[in-house]
Order: sequence, then C-alpha cells, then structure tokens
Amino acid sequence: MGKFAALALTLLAAPLVLSAAEPAAGEPEAAAPVRWENWHAGNNVADVGSLQRGARNFMNYCIGCHSLKYLRYQRMGDDLEIPTEELNTNLVAPGSTNLDYIVTSMPATDAANWFGKTPPDLSLIARSRSPDYIYRFLKTFYSDPSRPTRSDNLAYPSTAMPAVLSDLEGVKAAVLGPTKMFDHFQTISPGNMSAEQFDGFVRDTVNFLDYVGDPAQVERRSIGLWVVLFLLLLSAFALALKKEYWKDVH
Repeated sequence: MGKFAALALTLLAAPLVLSAAEPAAGEPEAAAPVRWENWHAGNNVADVGSLQRGARNFMNYCIGCHSLKYLRYQRMGDDLEIPTEELNTNLVAPGSTNLDYIVTSMPATDAANWFGKTPPDLSLIARSRSPDYIYRFLKTFYSDPSRPTRSDNLAYPSTAMPAVLSDLEGVKAAVLGPTKMFDHFQTISPGNMSAEQFDGFVRDTVNFLDYVGDPAQVERRSIGLWVVLFLLLLSAFALALKKEYWKDVH
C-alpha cells in the first residue's frame, strides 16, 4: 500500500509542478536568449547572383578601408559574369583599371591614426576565420557609448571597426539577462532595411568573401568529381589487368 500511496501523491503533485512552471494568465512568456554563436551563413559560392550582389556590397561599404590584394577586377568580372563595360563603370575604383588588384585608396598611416590599427586585407578572411564568423561579426554590432566608435561587437569584442552597416540594419542595444550575460538585441532606431533584407545583404557579402578566398573552388570541385570517377575507372582496369597477368601464376 505504501508504494500505491506514494504514486498517488506523485500524480496529484504533477499538475501543481506543471502549473508552477507555466506563466500566469495574461503574463507574457519570456523569450529564449539569442544564441548568436550558433548562427550560420549558409552561403553558396555557386550562386552567381548572390556573388554579384556581394561584390556590389563590398565596393559600396568595404573598399574604403579594406583591400582584396590577391584578386584582380577582371578576374572577378569573368568569374561573376559581369560585362567588362559594367565592371569598369560600376565596380572598378576611380584611378584603377580592370587589370589592377582590388586595393583600398586609404593610406595605411591615416587608417592607423583614425582606427588605432590598419584595417586588415580581406582576401583570405573567409579561409582563416570561416564564413560563419564573418556572418556573426557583421550581425552582432551593438551600441556602446563608452567605445571610441560608439559601438562594439559580440563576435569580436573591442573591435576597432565602427558599425558601418548601421544605416541599413539600424542601431541596436545588447540587453543582458539575469546572469549579466547577453540575452537579446533591442532596436534603438530602425535602419533602411527590414531584418530579412539586411540578413540577405550580409549573406551575399559573406558569400562574396568566401569566393574571394578561393576563386576557383567551384570549378575545382566540379573537376574533382570527374577526377575521382576517372580514378575509380582506372582502378577497375588495373585490377582486371592484374588478374589477367597473375592467373597463370596461381
């Protein structure tokens, strides 16, 4: 009887435990903390349209400080299927030609004076840091009046880079939870883009930087598939030839 009594008490207490865990009627449920560390870029370097938009984004918002010193304008135009006339008109920086490497016009000494350090070249940033890192970095700027740039970043704390995309995304604050850890963002002033539009903007930019780090990756992967098939076929012929030569020995 003691076991049945304990089971009965447990069943009676269960609704009380569940009701205690649920919010009271009319009380809003607390939103789950934003796990920005788990965000993924989900980019596709085979998407030429995305790469074209990413190139446009880089030339409009990044070339002022950052270079792509291992990539020429013309190589980018050929890979991204951009006509030379359009490339020269809309993407090649003033004073450069389509045969030049993509470098910023900002002097390194001025950059060091303004930002405390020279902005890095971004040619290999996707290979060294990963596309997911760039995606998280560009989406986790928040307002911080104590910083010289009036902003900071969750992915790279104390970054010298200002929130250059705030006119698109808007200005947001980082809200801390009860444990004084980051909980979620709160919009202070909206930007010119919706959240979905800005997310697409960032993904296209990340996609372009992923391409820049290895411009031949799509072609290499395509050729690699045929190479593997050829090697498998060659192995089959080699095995058949081996059996033919050794059949008399055995």
